[in-house]
Amino acid sequence: MKIENPNAVKWHFSERAQKLQGSAIREILKITMRPEVISFAGGLPSPATFPVEQMKVAFDKVLTQQGKVALQYGPTDGYGPLREWVANSLSINGSTISMDQVLMVSGSQQGLDLLGKVLIDEGSKVLVETPSYLGALQAFSLYGPEFVSIPTDEGGLIPETVASLGKDARLLYSLPNFQNPTGRTMSLERRQALVETCARLNLPLIEDDPYGALSYRREPLPKMLNMNPDGVIYMGSFSKVLTPGIRLGYVVAPRELVDKMEQAKQATDLHTAQLTQMVVYEAIKDGFLDSHIPTIRQLYSDQCDAMLAALQTYFPSSASWTKPEGGMFIWVTLPKHIDTMKLLDEAIKEHVAFVPGAPFFANTPESNTLRLSFVTVSPEKIREGVEKLGKLISAKL
Repeated sequence: MKIENPNAVKWHFSERAQKLQGSAIREILKITMRPEVISFAGGLPSPATFPVEQMKVAFDKVLTQQGKVALQYGPTDGYGPLREWVANSLSINGSTISMDQVLMVSGSQQGLDLLGKVLIDEGSKVLVETPSYLGALQAFSLYGPEFVSIPTDEGGLIPETVASLGKDARLLYSLPNFQNPTGRTMSLERRQALVETCARLNLPLIEDDPYGALSYRREPLPKMLNMNPDGVIYMGSFSKVLTPGIRLGYVVAPRELVDKMEQAKQATDLHTAQLTQMVVYEAIKDGFLDSHIPTIRQLYSDQCDAMLAALQTYFPSSASWTKPEGGMFIWVTLPKHIDTMKLLDEAIKEHVAFVPGAPFFANTPESNTLRLSFVTVSPEKIREGVEKLGKLISAKL
């Protein structure tokens, strides 16, 4: 029997819930699901890189040989063999990482949320790049920080500015490799300077590194984690090198911080799915990624070259853009008078989508910027989509 209630429930949301905002990217993705749309919007890895057969074999083996363990609850910190694999893979350049420093999380987005829970109070000063990863801004915003924007240039974050801005800050969040959204890479010299500055200030440094393995033309630069394991919080993910559907990432940090994050995770989801952790370990334990990642690099490199060539051909000379050496993104800066939010509306009518740049700024947005992702679009469609965007932009000059 349905109860008729003439008075609809009036929800009293918490102050925290009232501050929540949806992701601009996720809203755009709803539009890009239409097959006629050429989408440069999502930061999605290419499905062509997903190792379906390898994962099928791994699932079958785990369920056949260890099914009762895989389908049971697991430890909060994660599946031991996989944590050990992560620790061993990061024990390079003279530093040793122990598995006790590794916490498995349900995608790196959960890692950001847990870090926010245990490190940020209302009004805490949090340093972020300009621009920065939208997902991190969303995760941290829930805890009411005061964001401080660190200046950047074509070489990424400028370490010299941290000393004057970092006093009493709770953390500094950085993406040194093929940054989302700009595609920029921080040089070895800047990494060393940033690590030294943060150590001097006793400032926790987050090194978010989902794209580090996706270098097109050279070996990845040294990790800041290995320069100072006691002061750097490293975040990694299997989403970009294996598959995002498994929602599996990890945080590597000093044991004291890992313990506190583990307690926060117990209150959140008890543990990350045991089955997917065991399957991922089975898939990668014998070196599969060593042969798989180069195929991803080549595909993305070809598509990046196609987009850079199209931008050079079809965009006006008053536009500028980054030239990434890896990763998934190109950052475009247009003349000041062009609002890319309005440009997006026009582009969608032409069946092209991108992400306007303003949401990536913690404080003062630059509305004449935009992010292009090239990895899920064929070279032919890249050329077609960039040509359409170029015409729309040129019409505004």
